[in-house]
Formats: sequence, structure tokens, C-alpha cells
Amino acid sequence: MQSGQEHTLSEFRQQCRAAGLSLTHQREVIFLAVTASKGHPSPESIYDEVRRQIPSISLATVYKNIRTFLEAGLLREVSPHHGSLRLEANLIDHHHLVCTRCKAIVDLAETDIEPVHLKRELPSGFRVLRYSVEFQGLCPDCVSDIKTP
Repeated sequence: MQSGQEHTLSEFRQQCRAAGLSLTHQREVIFLAVTASKGHPSPESIYDEVRRQIPSISLATVYKNIRTFLEAGLLREVSPHHGSLRLEANLIDHHHLVCTRCKAIVDLAETDIEPVHLKRELPSGFRVLRYSVEFQGLCPDCVSDIKTP
């Protein structure tokens, strides 16, 4: 029986082959760092993690591979509206809660939200591929920080 990491790696290898991407040790380590991460890591935090296993790797190499994974559909970019790239390996459609203070991101299942419907037609030629809902507020830690005694 495969461990969780072996299963993830096996799926990653299959997805790379299907996307026509070459399999490299660096790519495997980078992808595993994203999937092992709690939450929605930045490329810089992935770089810090990957350097523990590959000390000679550059931040540019991590960014390049992350971009390749995003373009191939192996990873998703979490809302690009927060000023820095944040990643996730969860490819199941879902939504997010975002703390406006500390930028923590929490997943919400698609079934936790009523279906979203547009009230008017899309602009000519526009086609929706997927949608995500983002709720913004304060996480419990930030709420407790601003409470006054």
C-alpha cells in the first residue's frame, strides 16, 4: 500500500506525462512541498522548504516550475488580488475565506455556498471557465488581537 506522499508523487508523475512535462527531481520536490504545505503557500515559502532538500536551487527555478505547473493545470493560483502569488494543490472546485489583516486563506467546500448566478449576459465573446467566491473578513487570531479589554 502506498503512503500519502507516494500516492501524490505517483499522481504527479502521471499528470506530468499527460501534460508532456519532463519529470525531474526538482519538480517532484517542489510539487511535494506545495502539497505538503498547510494552507496556501507563497513561492517564497515553497522555496524555503525545497532548499532543505536541494540547497543549490534558486528562487527563479522554483518560480519557473510553479508557473509551469499552473499552466499545465497541476496547481491553481489562489485569488491573484492579494498582492502576492499564493498556491494550492486542491483542484476540486471550492471557495475561500480570506483574512484581510494577516492574509490567511481557508478553503470552503463548494457545497457550503448557494449556487452563483449572473443577473445579466456576459460581455460579447466572454466565456466563464470556472468561478470562485471569496469572503473577506478577519480570522479568529486577528479578531482576538483587536478586541479591547
